[in-house]
Amino acid sequence: MDIGVFLPTGQDQWAAHNARDLIGFARRGEEFGFSSLFVNDSLLSPRIEPLTMLAAAAPVTERIRLGTGALLPVLRRPVQTAQTLASVDQLSGGRLTVAVGAAFPGHFGRPLHELSQVPWERRFARLDETVALWRALWAGAKEFHGEFHSFAELPPATAPFRPEGPPVWLGGATPAALERTGRRYDGWLPYPPDPADYTTGLEAVRQAARNAGREPEAVTPALFVNVRIDRSTGAARRTMDAYTRANYGLPLTGTEQIQAFALGTPDEVAATLARYAAAGARHVVARLGALDLSDQSDQLEKLAALTRPGSR
Repeated sequence: MDIGVFLPTGQDQWAAHNARDLIGFARRGEEFGFSSLFVNDSLLSPRIEPLTMLAAAAPVTERIRLGTGALLPVLRRPVQTAQTLASVDQLSGGRLTVAVGAAFPGHFGRPLHELSQVPWERRFARLDETVALWRALWAGAKEFHGEFHSFAELPPATAPFRPEGPPVWLGGATPAALERTGRRYDGWLPYPPDPADYTTGLEAVRQAARNAGREPEAVTPALFVNVRIDRSTGAARRTMDAYTRANYGLPLTGTEQIQAFALGTPDEVAATLARYAAAGARHVVARLGALDLSDQSDQLEKLAALTRPGSR
């Protein structure tokens, strides 16, 4: 199972240091043997813009994959975003993976759309069409006609490193999201709290792929999971509770009803990750539960020691 990590791009996490220290964090992620470095996307909290962060990480790394988890495409101009993604793919030598989402109802959804002046309604259809437009641009299409975007003449686009463009994954686990993942996307990046739900969701994705005439194995089964390794379960939960309150304004007890968590001693965290591996996950992206960059670095080292023996 491939193990990746999220870069701590939130300003609260690096403000006591320097944003440039995130470059060193990216280098250490590669040195420790992790498979990928991912970045979050949000307009509701100050953070380094995700595609800017990946562009900065690309030239200082050589092997590790670079990803978004999840980018919110409908909040951006689609043609310019396609060019930016192709540019990062070129600068990284074809190491980019683009996981996308359409935001969720409630406190974190509608305000994002209001800030971006994009309608909330039909956001999923808009997302699918935006990704289709990216792929058309990367393939050299001369025109594009859709419900939300129509261009009688498209300019020459920046070509990605790979002719087909970077793989595009979908985040989400509703029945509609599972169906769309199987039919249209290259990977699945959910965060179900129960590994059993991962198993049933993955089977639904693969069945949708079969129904669409695709190979089920063409969809990468990934997992977004919050991780905290500590001396005890209690210590890990206390720190993660502070982390979820800082990030979401929600206690851990509420957040763990909707997201995946692996908390506790190294053995406990390893056991949780093993359950998701048994459920079918093959690429895990860990968001480290730490409130500052020093603790993030410590968690990075602990996770490396747990999942990549001999990485130090």
